[in-house]
Amino acid sequence: MREKVLIVDDQFGIRTLLNEVLQKEGYEIFQAANGLQALSVTEQHAPDLVLLDMKIPGMDGLEILKKMKEINPDIRVIIMTAYGELDLIEQTKKLGALAHFSKPFDIEEIRSAVKKFLLVNSDRTAT
Repeated sequence: MREKVLIVDDQFGIRTLLNEVLQKEGYEIFQAANGLQALSVTEQHAPDLVLLDMKIPGMDGLEILKKMKEINPDIRVIIMTAYGELDLIEQTKKLGALAHFSKPFDIEEIRSAVKKFLLVNSDRTAT
């Protein structure tokens, strides 16, 4: 079964770029432009990994992360932010975020991180 990745970002271009790159890796991709869409996809499709932007109008990334953890306490999340806000990053780590990337990010670093964290996930389910 293909691993499912949810991309949550209000910027269409970033969602499109990540979608293209990660689809080529063989993942099943879901996209959300806001918090409500992200939570809906999380409930319906149980993504294996989420790439979550922190600055989204309406429901911000921290709130989305908290609600995702309520739906699935084991959900794996990588944070993306355009801002070097250390306290925000610390808060997301306390909530279980695996890593964070500052925008503009290196697409190869994101690809490697996704592969790494999904590999760790599949190792867990195999044992």
